[in-house]
Amino acid sequence: MFAVIMAGGSGTRFWPASRERLPKQFLAITGDRTMLEQTIARAECFAAPGRISVVVGRVHADLTKRVLSGKQVEILVEPRGRNTAACVGLAALHVKRIAAGGVAEDEPMVVLPADHFIADVESFTRTIRAAAEIARGGAIVTLGVAPDRPETGYGYIHIGAESGKSSAQPYFRVRRFVEKPDYQTALGYLSSGDYLWNSGVFIFTARTILQEIEACMPALHEGLAKIERAIDTPDYDAAVERAYDNLHSVSIDYGVMEKTSKPIYVLKADFGWSDVGSWQALYELRRAECDEQGNLSLGDSTIIEAKRNLIFSTTGRNVALLGVEDLVIVDTPDAVMVARLDSSQDVKRFADQRRER
Repeated sequence: MFAVIMAGGSGTRFWPASRERLPKQFLAITGDRTMLEQTIARAECFAAPGRISVVVGRVHADLTKRVLSGKQVEILVEPRGRNTAACVGLAALHVKRIAAGGVAEDEPMVVLPADHFIADVESFTRTIRAAAEIARGGAIVTLGVAPDRPETGYGYIHIGAESGKSSAQPYFRVRRFVEKPDYQTALGYLSSGDYLWNSGVFIFTARTILQEIEACMPALHEGLAKIERAIDTPDYDAAVERAYDNLHSVSIDYGVMEKTSKPIYVLKADFGWSDVGSWQALYELRRAECDEQGNLSLGDSTIIEAKRNLIFSTTGRNVALLGVEDLVIVDTPDAVMVARLDSSQDVKRFADQRRER
């Protein structure tokens, strides 16, 4: 198998720890290693050395090379962000190049976001291998997560009847992909039992996805064809630059998954998945590390008569709390942010406001 890790995002949901030049995937917030390094380690469980690619924006290319120094990982650089369809297409060209003419030509490629958390890596690997068996036949496969709450921050997958089993794991026909719903709609999805959270993980062969891009996104296919002709030539970087100048920003979900005539199958994920989308999500993820009063301290802190707070510090300064509850305090060298923990989804407004100024 091949692994393609999408690391081109520059999110602001973990401001001020994450910035445009230091997005979430380069932070060590779920453990001792960055989220990108943890994703690479998971990919190494099913993809051999030399078969892992990381797609990253030019602004983060040098940082990625430093973080992954010494690893057998191919770093593919996008000149500018054009969403996940272009990212997947570019990676598929390079997978096709590596696999061409050999037994690996129809080996599946597993597309993974770089900034997600997986608790049970062994179960994750088993599910990926089961999905790969389906994808080898030319199918498009994704992973969905059974919802445990009416979450409005995730996209959903509407599933149909069971289509079969792969390595004893049932898989289902995807009826449709659904955008992030409002609360009442999400509540209905939860009670119906027919909807899964969209994990953003896809499995298919390079041949399959390139054929579907040609059928569903002809403009992207045209740009990719020009890039492909320049691979392994001195004109490659310039060809990518020219092609990306003319590409629209479209997600693989919208560009292909919602338009393809091919059947799409989904396996239910049961391995402790989280997209770690906010400081509150991080708090919930690491709740087991809280003290008796529910405080999670990721950095030097002194806490007196305070409850259910998250402290994150990268400065070495002591963060002192007295008598406060339900806050997130983030201390970085050039900014300190204090917010209610249950409002932490909105901290990106700080970055938006600073950018406007």
